[in-house]
Amino acid sequence: MARTLLSDEVWNKVRDILPGKEGDRGRTASSNRWFLEAVLWIARTGSPWRDLPAEFGRWHTVYIRFSRWRSKGVWQRVVNALAGETEIEHVLIDSTIVRAHQHSAGASKKTGRKRSVVPEVD
Repeated sequence: MARTLLSDEVWNKVRDILPGKEGDRGRTASSNRWFLEAVLWIARTGSPWRDLPAEFGRWHTVYIRFSRWRSKGVWQRVVNALAGETEIEHVLIDSTIVRAHQHSAGASKKTGRKRSVVPEVD
């Protein structure tokens, strides 16, 4: 079993804002905490979804649920609820403060060949 990244204190701050609670429309989620652990594992390790350990469930199922929550604004609510929570702030980095290297940002590649300049000798 993987080491948990989410303390009881942090879990208590977010559990009531997550979908799938008793009384919510649709299916009741029995594993919101474990799912959140899976997403934190991905965020912390930087691994691709396919490398998610099997103990978290099928990677594709976890990814689809992550994607649905993203489109419903659930992750924004989680970030807002945990603002200033030092325990997991290293995982919840706002993309506006992260700068990418120019090569990862889609900068044009120089197509011409570089030639060294040989100084003329008199």
